[in-house]
Amino acid sequence: MDSDEVRILLERVASGAGTVEDALVTLRDGPLTGTGPGGVRDLGFARLDTHRALRTGDPEVVYAAGKTPQQTVALLRALREQPGDRPALATRLSDETLAAVAAALPDARVDTVARCAALGDRPAPGGSVTVLSAGTSDEPVAAETAFVAAEYGCAVRRIRDVGVAGLHRLLAVLGDLHEADCLVVVAGMEGALPSVVGGLVGVPLIAVPTSVGYGSALGGLTAMLGMLNSCAPGITVCNIDNGFGAAVAAARIARRAPAAGAAEREVA
Repeated sequence: MDSDEVRILLERVASGAGTVEDALVTLRDGPLTGTGPGGVRDLGFARLDTHRALRTGDPEVVYAAGKTPQQTVALLRALREQPGDRPALATRLSDETLAAVAAALPDARVDTVARCAALGDRPAPGGSVTVLSAGTSDEPVAAETAFVAAEYGCAVRRIRDVGVAGLHRLLAVLGDLHEADCLVVVAGMEGALPSVVGGLVGVPLIAVPTSVGYGSALGGLTAMLGMLNSCAPGITVCNIDNGFGAAVAAARIARRAPAAGAAEREVA
């Protein structure tokens, strides 16, 4: 449950469409208390933060790396049981965990390339995010970015394989870049693609370095330093292979874009 859903709940009570008792149950069993004090649900192996959506607008997400398949399934179920309309989301699932989630939760959306899973309906899109990847080798990180952004309530467009080794590929889709509320540019090797894109468009841009590249790529460090030192202004850089972090930031930017545009129109 996030702040918008709490507001809707209170408005229903104020209008007479809902009762105080029903609202009390929802809040009591929701993120303000969970099933224990302080907005925490204790599962024994993990203490689920049931209050995060109300604090930040986005619920907790399961980082599945290092967790057993059974733990990941249990966390997804527990997250989905919380009041609110947002799906439960897990990232960085192993092959074994992907298979376990698909078997235990047949309604879940499972993406074997993104290594992500989600349970529950996606929210209606609010704002748009375009994810560009420099090469096919960057696909797992780009897929994670796209999956998470969609689960966070964005319309997502993918543009693949437009790296700087063939600039004509990027120029062919230049018009599409201006239509997005936020861009996420994923690249390894020397990490040049965000600088090029940032010099062509004024859309908010988040760069994600990947660990793709030969020896001197240093596991993505070269790409990250190149992005941090970009001559194109206004580029924000995430950590190496952090498609999840980039997606959350992009979604928060994009979700505000329609509201900002409406406010500008009202002022005008």
